[in-house]
Amino acid sequence: MTGIIDRFEEEFAVVELENMKMINIEKSKIPKEAEEGDVINIEDIITVNYAETEKRRNNIENLMEDLWK
Repeated sequence: MTGIIDRFEEEFAVVELENMKMINIEKSKIPKEAEEGDVINIEDIITVNYAETEKRRNNIENLMEDLWK
């Protein structure tokens, strides 16, 4: 399962899942280098999916550029 880190609140990461549900995951279970907007793989161990994160950021950047043209 994958999710996107929406924000950090106190001791939790608020994560939006593929099905649009929001869940809280303890920060201690999230990699320390994870940031808001990162795509994470949620399995036995939670990892940051750097390739998918970069792809999403590029898509958003392109949409914003198109918007201002």
